[in-house]
Amino acid sequence: MFSYDVMPLGDKAIRVEIGKTISPEINSRVHRLASAFSTLKMKGVIELVPAYTTLTIYYNPLMISYLHLIDEIENQMNTLKSPAYLERKKVIIPVCYGGEKGPDLDYVANYHAITCEKVIEMHTKRNYLTYMVGFLPGFPYLGGMNKQLATPRKTKPRRSVAAGSVGIAGEQTGIYPIQSPGGWQIIGRTPVSLFNPTIKDPTLVKAGDYLVFKAVSETEYDTIKKAWEKGEYSPAILHERVDDL
Repeated sequence: MFSYDVMPLGDKAIRVEIGKTISPEINSRVHRLASAFSTLKMKGVIELVPAYTTLTIYYNPLMISYLHLIDEIENQMNTLKSPAYLERKKVIIPVCYGGEKGPDLDYVANYHAITCEKVIEMHTKRNYLTYMVGFLPGFPYLGGMNKQLATPRKTKPRRSVAAGSVGIAGEQTGIYPIQSPGGWQIIGRTPVSLFNPTIKDPTLVKAGDYLVFKAVSETEYDTIKKAWEKGEYSPAILHERVDDL
């Protein structure tokens, strides 16, 4: 059985920490545990929130006890002893790089002494794992970016970053789902919305999903944006089995 730590968060939540290191392997175990609890449909369990190395279980203490949950966590952790497969969703996100939509692309290229075209090539060649969603509704924290693109945050954050902006901060890349202040280096923008509070399932990308960026031209961006706003466009979504190492 893998080592893990359990910590109560007040009287209505438990955090299970499965490791100390951020990695796809540990994150896969987090999602296996979340999947197991989701399948159990335990009365009193309200919400499961997976993150980098932890799973937080929110529950109603009037319907299920802390000790009962601790016992079930131990039971489920025993099932993680052997390798397994998870079906992961891979979302293809179109991005228009540079120009008005990516005002910091030149800075990132100059910082690394490479061309803008090389930045785009390196940024679109990776499969990014969504370790968690947070900061803003629908904001995906993505792992897997080429470390050669790691760039410091802006020394002076912008007061307003457009929804859909794709940025780099340190060794991470991400997408602003709504307009907000921000200090990430903005290299492009996607015409699709990652967060829509008016629909039943408001987030396009969830923790555990993979994401791939696809470069598009200004014309393609405008065409996709118009189609998206009319409900006539959906990003390509693939489903792949990923082994838990």
